Amino acid sequence: MFENLSDKLERAFKTLKGQGRITEINVAETLKEVRKALLDADVNYKIAKDFTDTVKEKALGMSVLTAIQPGEMLIKITHDELALLMGGQSQDVNLKGNPTVILVAGLQGSGKTTFSGKLANFLKAKKGRSVLLAAGDVYRPAAIEQLKILGEQVSVPVYAEEENKNPVKIAENAIKYARLHGFNTVIIDTAGRLAVDREMMNEIAAIKKAVTPEEILFVVDAMTGQDAVNTAKEFNDTLDFDGVVLTKLDGDTRGGAAISIMSVVHKPIKFISSGEKMEALDVFHPERMADRILGKGDIVSLVEKAQEQYNEEEARRLQKKIAKNKFDFNDFLNQIQQVKKMGNLKDLASMIPGMGKAIRDLDIDDNAFKGIEAIIHSMTPTERATPAVLNGNRRMRIAKGSGTNIQEVNRLIKQFDETRKMMQMMTDKTKMSKMMRNAPKR
Repeated sequence: MFENLSDKLERAFKTLKGQGRITEINVAETLKEVRKALLDADVNYKIAKDFTDTVKEKALGMSVLTAIQPGEMLIKITHDELALLMGGQSQDVNLKGNPTVILVAGLQGSGKTTFSGKLANFLKAKKGRSVLLAAGDVYRPAAIEQLKILGEQVSVPVYAEEENKNPVKIAENAIKYARLHGFNTVIIDTAGRLAVDREMMNEIAAIKKAVTPEEILFVVDAMTGQDAVNTAKEFNDTLDFDGVVLTKLDGDTRGGAAISIMSVVHKPIKFISSGEKMEALDVFHPERMADRILGKGDIVSLVEKAQEQYNEEEARRLQKKIAKNKFDFNDFLNQIQQVKKMGNLKDLASMIPGMGKAIRDLDIDDNAFKGIEAIIHSMTPTERATPAVLNGNRRMRIAKGSGTNIQEVNRLIKQFDETRKMMQMMTDKTKMSKMMRNAPKR
C-alpha cells in the first residue's frame, strides 16, 4: 500500500538533505517533486496543487530548530497537512437508535458484502453489539448465499427473503425482525451496479427514505483511484452518506482515493479493509496513514492489534510455564494462532518503522505457518507437552504424517528449543533485576 508514493516522496525530500536553511528555492524544488508524486498516485491535480501550496506557505520563513534538518521540518509539515487532507482525526460509526440501522452502499465489485460481514464482526467483537445482517441485494447471483456464509463465519444471523425482489420491503421487514428478536444493530447490504445509473440511485434513495438509517457507509474499491472519488461524489449527491469505507488496500493501489476523497465529498473515511479475513477491518486514522505514506510505519496500530489478541490471564499462565521451563508445542501453536488473527503478515511487518521498504519485494505468504502447524498437529499429545521425547523415530513419523521431511521437522524443533532457551534467559534476567532492586541497601 502506497509503496510508489512513499518512494517518490522520500526522493523528493532528499533534495533538502544537508542544507542548513529552508529557502524559497529549495522548497519549491522539493514541492514540485511532491506534487508529481501525488499526481502519479492518482490524486486530483487541484488537490495536489492546493496541498503543496499550503505546505510551501507554512514552510517559508519558518526557522529551523537546533539539530533539526530542513528536510525533517518539511516532512513534519507535509505529514500534518497529509493527515488534515485525509480528515485530521478518526471518526466513530454512529450507533444511536434502537435498533441502529446501518446502510451499506456502493458499486458492484467494491466489496460491500464482504465489508458488511467484517463490520458485523467488528461491532459484535469490539462494541458488544447484537447484530443482524440483512440481505438487500436481490439482483446479483449468489449475493444472499455469500452473505449467509459470511454471517456463519462471524456467528451473526442473516435476515433474507429469497423470493422477495423488493429491497425496500426486505429492509423494513429486517428492522421489524430485529426489534422483535432483540437485535440492537441492523446492517443492510444493498445491491450495486457495474456503473452509476439512475435506477440504482432511485432504489438506494428509496431504502434510505423507508428505514431512515443512523449511518450510511459508502464502500469503494481503493484500486480504482480517482474514479473512486468521482463515484463517491455521485453517491453523496444522492445519499448524503456519513462516511467512506476503502476496501482492497492490500492490492496494487496508488493511494489517490485515500488522499483525495475527503476533499471532494467532505465526508470522513471511517474504515479501511484489506484481505478476505473477517478480522481484516480497521478504523481509519489519518495521522497514522500519513506516517505510513511517509515511510514511518504505524507502530501504534501494530500494538493495538497485538493488544486485541492479548489475554492477561493466558499471559500469566504462560509466564509461569516459561519460568518453570515448561513452555511446550501447545503453547507455541497457540502463539502462532494469535499472530495469524492479527491480519496480513506483510501488512503487519510494514507497520514497523523502516520495514516497509525492506520487505517490499519479499513474498510473505499468509500460509507461511501452514507447514509448522502441520508438523505440530502430527505430534501426539505427549510429544507436544514433552518435546524431550522427540527421538529419531518419532520425528520420522511426524514428517510423514505432516507431508514434510525430516529436515523441516528437525529445523522446527531446533527453532523451538532456541526460542525456549531465549524465553528462559529473559525470565532469569527479570528475576535477577527484581532481586537487585529489592536487595537491602548497605
